[in-house]
Amino acid sequence: MSAPAPRSPAVLPWPHALLALAVVAVWGSNFVVIRVGLEDLPPLLFGALRFAFALVPAVFFLKRPAAPWKHLAAYGVLIGAGQFGLLFLAMDGHISPGLASLVMQMQVFFTIALAAWIAKERVRPFQVFALSLAAAGLIVIALNTDAETTPLGLGLALAAALCWAGGNMVVKASGQVNALAYVVWASLFSIPPLLAMSLAFEGWPAIVEGLGKADAATWAAVVWQSVGNTMFGFAVWGWLLARHPAATVTPWALLIPVFGMAASAVFLHEPLQLWKLAAAGLVLAGLAVILIWPRLRRL
Repeated sequence: MSAPAPRSPAVLPWPHALLALAVVAVWGSNFVVIRVGLEDLPPLLFGALRFAFALVPAVFFLKRPAAPWKHLAAYGVLIGAGQFGLLFLAMDGHISPGLASLVMQMQVFFTIALAAWIAKERVRPFQVFALSLAAAGLIVIALNTDAETTPLGLGLALAAALCWAGGNMVVKASGQVNALAYVVWASLFSIPPLLAMSLAFEGWPAIVEGLGKADAATWAAVVWQSVGNTMFGFAVWGWLLARHPAATVTPWALLIPVFGMAASAVFLHEPLQLWKLAAAGLVLAGLAVILIWPRLRRL
């Protein structure tokens, strides 16, 4: 059965708004969950386990999406070894969860840049202005790096956001596909490079030690990465996009770093200094311009 045609209202009905809020809350607070998993597991092994749990058993129940294998492979490597591999490395003592949730939103601007370079899409003045705001926020972060958030952590998080943007371009080239099935089947290609890098750089003794130390909280973090972040998040987000215009749904993503920074402050006691709030304000202002300005012009 085909999905319902997108509807025109610019405001989500309250049950759908609650679903959108639940998804961004899961995606934002997930950065705290990542930190829990990294307490025991080496970051690259953690990444491999995340995608293994996303693949099995879902792959036996979801039909392979109508996308070329090369697209699934490219997406799996970019999102697996790229986005999450680099993000987990960054969060392993190099950047706080709250700031990681903020820096990762630079994927929006990287996606626009890649679309301009690869697909020759025109970059508009409001997008340049939005990027300038977000870049100012990154400069604030870079000027305040310390033992908790290092230049290496910032660089790894930005590289992870760039890989996320590359994955977005691969999905775009794949056309209309089932988002959840796409992520699940692409996990086939995320696991091998993460495992190979874990063996090469973390080593078998660290893998055995990490698995031996892993307790119930650690395994709950791994499962949450797959079930909550992937299965629930992508399924519900795709369901909302099938029923409402993208311009009505996507602005909710602005709340991801809000939940990320709030959850990190509440559960991990990450301090919210004035410079962090200023950086968050600049990045969020840039994202708001990107998402909302086109709608304002149509009013």
